[in-house]
Amino acid sequence: MHTVMPSRRTTIRAGAAVAAAAGLLVPLTATGNAAQVPSASAAMAPSGIRTISSGWNNPWGVSWLPDGSALINERDSRKIFKVTRSGARTQVPTDVTAFRSGDSLLGIAVSPDWRQDHHVFVYHGAKDGIRVARMTYDGARLTGYKKLVTGIKRGLHNGGRIKFGPDGFLYVTTGDADKAGDAQDRNSLNGKILRMTKDGRPAPGNPFGTLVYSYGHRNPEGIAWDAQGRLWETEIGNSTFDELNRIRPGGNYGWPACEGTCAKAGLTDPERKWHPADAVPSGLAHADGALYAAALRGQRLWRVPVAGLHAGTPVAYYTKGFGRLRDVVKVPGRNALWITTDKAGKNADRVLQVELK
Repeated sequence: MHTVMPSRRTTIRAGAAVAAAAGLLVPLTATGNAAQVPSASAAMAPSGIRTISSGWNNPWGVSWLPDGSALINERDSRKIFKVTRSGARTQVPTDVTAFRSGDSLLGIAVSPDWRQDHHVFVYHGAKDGIRVARMTYDGARLTGYKKLVTGIKRGLHNGGRIKFGPDGFLYVTTGDADKAGDAQDRNSLNGKILRMTKDGRPAPGNPFGTLVYSYGHRNPEGIAWDAQGRLWETEIGNSTFDELNRIRPGGNYGWPACEGTCAKAGLTDPERKWHPADAVPSGLAHADGALYAAALRGQRLWRVPVAGLHAGTPVAYYTKGFGRLRDVVKVPGRNALWITTDKAGKNADRVLQVELK
């Protein structure tokens, strides 16, 4: 994680309050672009939260299997678990010697065609930097490790989220690996959002004919698609602003030329921005007509209503109530979210379930 400088808190939204009995705190607004988007209301807000599974050590990624269970990986132990909807977990054995001690296992993504191909994709550190790799999961073991993409530099800013989009292609977020200039170099894989086939090749229609889908990113850690299939991204800034961006193919998001609003030709401004003390956003999910962003330093869940091309006023829930929040995913078939905590201590992280009413 990058070092951020102290900054002022965002202002308290006038007249807004939520019930303490539901575990919610006073909503907070964040700076950003003005847009005519509905604000959060009590009828659309998170209404309850409980622990689904405990005893974790830095769970990083969550991806759903067709049977309704999820694969969740721990970053530093490099262990992968199958977790049922009730929270029962079983470690999935792997034959992966590429997961070395000292490296991190970040994103994980189950193939949308898992019933046919049984593929699971991971983003992890290795001797040669960071890799996107594929394995086969037969329901009991992960085998058949295959490197798909190499050449991603490793540093403190590694990105790491991987997800399949509604178009069936794999999207991967990469950090600038502490070399800010690489974010503007379209020949570098760092500081980018990549879009690829399940074989690791550039997806058809990519704007530059390479893996690069968008560039000018510092440390993107969350991606999600809204109901219209538009791609959104959360990005950890340096010392001034973190960002919520709507991603366009070929878009340049400004780093390191600017952080937050650029107002420069050829650069795309964020839809919303936060001071780092209130955010350092990681995972991102879409549900209930809104984007939900898990905040690390801010230790809260941000709800950002979306309509059309713009994002509305962010509202914070569970502020300081559950520590650092790493990932957030929509529960398939339910109006609910799963959220993972981060760095709570040895065997102290949890998977939480939030009901949306």
